[in-house]
Amino acid sequence: MLLQNRNKSRAIVSFIVCTILITGSFFILFFRQRILDQITVWQFRPAQGISILTDRLGLNNNGKLIFYASQPELDSSNHFNEVCNRIEYTTSILGCYSNFRIYIYNVTDVKLDGIREVTAAHEMLHAVFQRMSDAEKTKLGVLLEAEYKKLENDKNFVDLIDFYAQTEPGERINELHSVIGTSVASIDPVLEAHYSQYFSNRQLVVQLYTKYNGVFQDLNDHAKVLMDQLNALSISIPARSSQYNLDVQTLNSDINLFKSRTENHYYASQWQLNVDQSALNVRIDAMNTTMINIKDEINNYKTILTEYNSIASESRKLFDSMDSKLVEAPSV
Repeated sequence: MLLQNRNKSRAIVSFIVCTILITGSFFILFFRQRILDQITVWQFRPAQGISILTDRLGLNNNGKLIFYASQPELDSSNHFNEVCNRIEYTTSILGCYSNFRIYIYNVTDVKLDGIREVTAAHEMLHAVFQRMSDAEKTKLGVLLEAEYKKLENDKNFVDLIDFYAQTEPGERINELHSVIGTSVASIDPVLEAHYSQYFSNRQLVVQLYTKYNGVFQDLNDHAKVLMDQLNALSISIPARSSQYNLDVQTLNSDINLFKSRTENHYYASQWQLNVDQSALNVRIDAMNTTMINIKDEINNYKTILTEYNSIASESRKLFDSMDSKLVEAPSV
């Protein structure tokens, strides 16, 4: 009887151990990525620059876990270009998610405050997407495509997605996931609920995007206004100058005719001579006024062109500050 009880006890213990082992195996299988992420985060020590970025991202604990599990780096151009393969050399690349790690180009221009944070959030969402199952990606893709439809009239947004289609073929949903998540304020509540798994306040990132993107938008809008003015003046000045030259020729002919008539005693009375001379003087004054106006337009054109070139130079400077291709000069 005692032996039977022992056997029963052993069987129960064996069953419990097997159950624990099987349950543990399933737990590790289903939460393998989460466990690996947590282990990586425990070992990761973010640089000061990364810590400052993180504080402004509006991430919740889950988002921070995935961000730090990707061991983000804030890099100069030399190292950044080594780890982020540049497919398209006509557009600045600000970050990449490569070999399960996040790399962010260190843009330092104060006018572009927020661009590093938005880039970090963009790449973090790539890390999120990489961790999703195919079924989850398919379901998410339907929501993202619906948002894309709402934004089809936004040329800048469409151009950006088209750019990614060329440089990242097959990654449309992945890129929509990152772009919409970091730049579009109002989205479907179901999609917003998805992002809320990683952001405590996604609007913080959107606001940073709006802030630095507004710098470029303001420059572009101002440049467009100036270009419209330059185009109008480039038509007006030659047309008015041409008409002025024709009018001057006609006026000179009429003045010569008046002088000839005066010399040949054409006028029967002083009154008639004075009338014709006065008419010519009015035309001369009008021509002088026209000439002054044309010169003013030319000077205005030069002033606007200088301002336009200044804006173009400022835009170029901002783009250069984002361009990792401009390798830093070596130090002695």
